[in-house]
Amino acid sequence: MNPSFSVAGKTILVTGGTRGIGLAITRALVEGGATVIANYVRDQKSAELLQAERGDTRLSVVRADLSREKGMDKLFDALHQTLQGSTLDGLIHCAATGIHAPFDQMQLKHWDWTMNLNVRAFFDLMVRAREVFANGASVIALSSEGAHRAIPNYSLVGASKGALESLCRHLAIEMSSLGVRVNVLSPGSVLTDAWNAFPDKEQRIEIVTNKIPGGKLTSLEEVASVAMFLCSDASSAINGQTIIVDHGERISG
Repeated sequence: MNPSFSVAGKTILVTGGTRGIGLAITRALVEGGATVIANYVRDQKSAELLQAERGDTRLSVVRADLSREKGMDKLFDALHQTLQGSTLDGLIHCAATGIHAPFDQMQLKHWDWTMNLNVRAFFDLMVRAREVFANGASVIALSSEGAHRAIPNYSLVGASKGALESLCRHLAIEMSSLGVRVNVLSPGSVLTDAWNAFPDKEQRIEIVTNKIPGGKLTSLEEVASVAMFLCSDASSAINGQTIIVDHGERISG
């Protein structure tokens, strides 16, 4: 029997799941028949709009700061309530933060803030979720081009994404005995609110668009579709990989 491309009936946790790429993934999963717990820390309005939009009992939103132990406790209390003794089929870590500024303007507090959510929180999620993962569960961590290439004003975020990708490769081996796969999803240039952190936003977008074969930016829906595939049983042979979704943006330098 061919493996299924469906996520119907699966239960999946999405951190940072009410805005940007995380929101697109949450929507796609719910529409595909999955039960989704979407975490967020700010923007209550976006979370409420998502709930009102879906009107679906298969979606719940949980406000929790994953950089703090109390926030992680709150998230897993809600997760266990949803699972009710069953298992978790997927974890997608979209939550991220960081300072976009030159290195000489950075301080240790900026390092701690960025690493705490982008890397440490993911490690804590994996430690805590280890006991509830289903055999065959899929874990996805969102990364970026900055994990491998130098991008202006991106040193701390890029370093955190590089660390996140390395951690995922190690966990892909260590979690395999539980039947849990761990992969990285690295989108190309997607128009989200994150671009607003750059003062030269329009110039950057123009430069990026000009170097993409076909001149098309990656859409939120295209990233969400690949996340859906990685959560499905059809991707069962993919483990420890970084999947790039960027219309060929990175092949042109």
